Amino acid sequence: MLSKMANSKTRISLLGVVVLLISVYGLVSFFIAQGVTKAGRDPQEDHPSNYGLEYEDVEFPSRREDVMLSGWYLPAGAGPNLIFVHGIGSVRSGDNAVALAARMVAEGYNVLMFDLRGHGSSEGDKVSGGYFERWDVLGAFDYLSERGAAPGSTGLIGFSMGAATSILAAAEEPLISALVADSPYADASDLIARESARKTPIPGWLTPIFIPAAKLWAKGIYGIDIGVLVPERAVASLGYPILVIHGTGDQRIPWEQGQRVAEAAPDGSDLWLAPDVDHVDAFLTYPDEYEDRVSKYLGSRLK
Repeated sequence: MLSKMANSKTRISLLGVVVLLISVYGLVSFFIAQGVTKAGRDPQEDHPSNYGLEYEDVEFPSRREDVMLSGWYLPAGAGPNLIFVHGIGSVRSGDNAVALAARMVAEGYNVLMFDLRGHGSSEGDKVSGGYFERWDVLGAFDYLSERGAAPGSTGLIGFSMGAATSILAAAEEPLISALVADSPYADASDLIARESARKTPIPGWLTPIFIPAAKLWAKGIYGIDIGVLVPERAVASLGYPILVIHGTGDQRIPWEQGQRVAEAAPDGSDLWLAPDVDHVDAFLTYPDEYEDRVSKYLGSRLK
C-alpha cells in the first residue's frame, strides 16, 4: 500500500513538473511574440529645413488603408523617386537619413520619407517586424504613383528592419524598380532569437527553442505570420539586381545576414561590406563612398 501511495505521489509530482514546464514555455514564448509588436515612438531627430531643403508635410494611407502615415516629400523636379524606409524603433529622420536625402535631392531624386506605423507621427499602436509594414511601404509607392510617378521611376532605400521590409514590399510590387538594403536581416526567426537574448535574461543558446511557439502566438493573437518574414527568400523573386550594404562591425544584425540576402538576390546584385562599421552607420562613417555607391546603382536602374 505504501509503495502504491509513493508511486502515486511520484506520478503527481512529475505531472506537476511537466505542467509547470509547459506553462513556463508557453509564457516565455508569449512574451517573445509580444515583443515583436513593441517599439518606441520617438521624436524626429532632424528636419529638412536644417539643410535648406524644400519639403511638404504629407499624409497617406497604408495600402491596406488601416492606418494613416505621415511623412515629408522632398521635391527635386522631374527626376526619379526614392522612398526611404526606417528601422524598428526609429523615425523617418533617424540614422542620418535627412543628410543622405539632401544628397540624393541634390542629385535629382524626389525623396519621400515617412514614419512606419507605430512610429513617429504615423498612426498605429503595434509593429510587426515588417509583416504589416510592407503595406506601409506599398502605400508610399501608391502615393507617389498618384502624384504622377512614372512606371520604372521609383526605388526604395531601407535601413535595418526597413531594409527587410523594403524587400518584402518590392517582392509584391513589380513597378518598384530599384532597392538599396542597408543592414537587412535575412530571416526574422534568427533576429527574434537574437533580440530576445539581448533584451531578456534568457541565454542566446536557449532562445531558439521558444521560437516555434512564439510564431504560433504571434499569428494567433496578432495576425503576424513570422514565417513570411524571410527576405533572403523574397529577394529571389525580384526581377532586377539590388545593392546590399552592411557593416562588418554590426552588433545588432550580423553582417552575415546581409551577405545571405545578397547571395540570394538576382544576378548582378552587389554587396558592400563597410569595414568595422556598426549597425546602419555606413553612411555616417563613409558618407562620400556611400553616396557614390548608391548613386551608381540607382543610376543604372531608375529612369
